[in-house]
Amino acid sequence: MKTATIPSLRVSPELRHAAENVLQQGETLSSFVEQSLKTNIERRKFQQEFIARGLASSDEAKKTGIYYSDDEVITELKSKLAAKLTDNT
Repeated sequence: MKTATIPSLRVSPELRHAAENVLQQGETLSSFVEQSLKTNIERRKFQQEFIARGLASSDEAKKTGIYYSDDEVITELKSKLAAKLTDNT
């Protein structure tokens, strides 16, 4: 697969210095920027999926008229967490 380039990014000297100061051993500024880009793309995809699920859930509730209180949701989440913790021990 052929590689592509990302447009040059002009930043303040302070931002560049801050980025260089957090590089790990053997890490380049280019690899840091690439990893940051990948991480933010993944985070944005998760956000989009989360919003889509929320909107779909809202539409479903409007169609069915079935709504859950915050206490019901928290109780269910606590139950799922407890079951997961039990499974992992």
